[in-house]
Amino acid sequence: MVLLLALPRRDNEPMAHALIRRFGGFADAIAAPSAELEAVQGLGGAGAAALKAVEAAAPRLTRVAAGERPVLNNWRRLVDYLTAALARERAEQVLFLDARNLLLADGAQGRGTVNRMPVYPREVVRRALAVGATAPILVHNHPSDEPTPSKADVEVAAEVKAAAVFGIALRDHLIVGRGRHVSLRREGVL
Repeated sequence: MVLLLALPRRDNEPMAHALIRRFGGFADAIAAPSAELEAVQGLGGAGAAALKAVEAAAPRLTRVAAGERPVLNNWRRLVDYLTAALARERAEQVLFLDARNLLLADGAQGRGTVNRMPVYPREVVRRALAVGATAPILVHNHPSDEPTPSKADVEVAAEVKAAAVFGIALRDHLIVGRGRHVSLRREGVL
């Protein structure tokens, strides 16, 4: 549909199949660098721009929808929201929830590099107190798309969990990978 709007009056189905073959799927195609998209025969700048617009819009729409209703009140909704919001981010995201699982705020707490994600538990607690949250959820992805928790992931979760003295109970620490996720709570680490 996106290609039809960007490149009207032609059969875009072969191009759509070529994009999926080259990049591995729709999400990977829209996340590909513009230069690589433009190199796909027939796509050009207009088609690449349309795909990049979809990439930019998807997490924003998900965040807006999350702000309108308590989407984090069941596991599937939480994972869907996080997958959309963090698809290719290198950031530690914190979701600040109240006792009824309503999302009060969310946002990046720090930007990561290829193999390191700086998280400062003090800042998580400070922000939770500022927005009145009682149940933060830490979330990030691993650039390798392998969601196995690292030693640092476990240590950060333990430090934030210690904030229970302030009435802030760490709900979970999730690591999102390509099509998979790991919950430190479900793994028995928290």
